[in-house]
Amino acid sequence: MNDLSFRIGLTPSSQCNYLPEQREQLGVVIDQEWLSPQGYQMLIASGYRRSGKAIYKPMCQQCQACIPLRIDCYLFQPSKSQKRQLKQMKKLRWEFKTELDVNWFTLYEKYITARHADGSMYPPNKDHFFEFSTADWMDSLFLHVYEGDQLIAIAVTDVFESALSAVYSFFDPDCTLSLGTLCVLFQIQYCRHTGRRWLYPGYQINECKAMNYKVRFQPHQKLINGRWHAEEE
Repeated sequence: MNDLSFRIGLTPSSQCNYLPEQREQLGVVIDQEWLSPQGYQMLIASGYRRSGKAIYKPMCQQCQACIPLRIDCYLFQPSKSQKRQLKQMKKLRWEFKTELDVNWFTLYEKYITARHADGSMYPPNKDHFFEFSTADWMDSLFLHVYEGDQLIAIAVTDVFESALSAVYSFFDPDCTLSLGTLCVLFQIQYCRHTGRRWLYPGYQINECKAMNYKVRFQPHQKLINGRWHAEEE
């Protein structure tokens, strides 16, 4: 596994979940030997992502909107709003765990019902959650965030030797804190505490409001034409 030589299969073209006016097509890694933390670490650095057990990359014929992005946790400099959120973090307790708390599904159910009742994830289902968020070949941790004794957020996080990857997060929709941002800030802190430089938050899609928050974390790099470029907004 010294080079990026592998086979991919193309999914059928379908309507894009993020840009409805576009058509989506994914390239999915076929070769099983790449399905490991070591293999995926090489692939994520080349613009691939994981969904469940599958490693994929957008290969859309008419659209190049999905741009791989990674946050430099060593050099991270919080913005003014992120500094305020870092102060809020001091009131919270957070912990990375290998297993989910027993009451995790109550929080997940509340989140999906409030935020995604019109989507494919409704009604909430435990088996479906594990199918898209975890893989038996990947090392993952579950970030738990507590306000007092109350669980208010969870973020599924893939763990590499030199990086983390943010997979999926859910939180209490009634909480007034910016829990999505706070989960990223906790992941950045964990990277710094454990000597990991990079946090991969997923694809940046400028035209999709729900997906363009990632550029707020500075500094970051974008993968363009096969090379990572440092970029500051």
